[in-house]
Amino acid sequence: MELIFMGTGTSQGVPMIAHPEDGCDLNNPKNWRTRSSIHVVMDEHHIQVDAAPEFRMQCIHCGIETLDTFILTHHHADHILGMDDLRRFCDLKGGVALPVYSNTEGLKQVRTIFPYAIVKKPKVRGYPAFNLHKMPSMLELSGGRVESITLPHGSIDVLGLVFTEASSGKKLVYFTDCKSVDADAQALAEGADVVVLDGLRFKPHPSHMTVDEAVQVAIKIGAPLSYLTHMTYKVDHESTEAKLPENIHLAFDGLRLNW
Repeated sequence: MELIFMGTGTSQGVPMIAHPEDGCDLNNPKNWRTRSSIHVVMDEHHIQVDAAPEFRMQCIHCGIETLDTFILTHHHADHILGMDDLRRFCDLKGGVALPVYSNTEGLKQVRTIFPYAIVKKPKVRGYPAFNLHKMPSMLELSGGRVESITLPHGSIDVLGLVFTEASSGKKLVYFTDCKSVDADAQALAEGADVVVLDGLRFKPHPSHMTVDEAVQVAIKIGAPLSYLTHMTYKVDHESTEAKLPENIHLAFDGLRLNW
């Protein structure tokens, strides 16, 4: 299994104007965060989770050349607005519509924002085409399965995702943009090799976990390796990493894990 962190920030991932009091060392490239998305490869099946506004540049930076399935965790702008750039992957498949999975509200917003892409084949070569599906509790793919669970994110729900590779049984948990992880979600995450959690900042937020809250969830799940993502520029990589438990880390753009 391979996990690529394409983006690990928020719309406040990097300050537009840097101030020393922000506490984020912009000389450290790990503090330059584009908005959050990941790319998962299970037995050569490529799954893209979310498409940030920087999606095209993230693909170039991370060398993403193949995409088989797209999953949208929720419809907020920092996760959906890069979907037009999925057009390249439709083109590489000969114009076949790309399978797109999300919850009911996510699919509704895809239809609203990208009505020209809801077709079986692009009207013009090089345009996107999306084949929309409601995300099931368990999605069986050629490379393994993806289980989903509902997580709270302010006034909306998001998809928490658990990936299990068919050949190896390796397990990845991706719980981004959530205020909490309840007992059912923790149970689904049991036995994971790698867990990725929303850790927005240190100050409490109404719809995201803080760094400390995410650490406590990671400890409860007990995976050998956990990463925090979706961080603002208030979270300095080096100084925060030094304070975390040994098996919990901050993700950064371009980080690749293979196991």
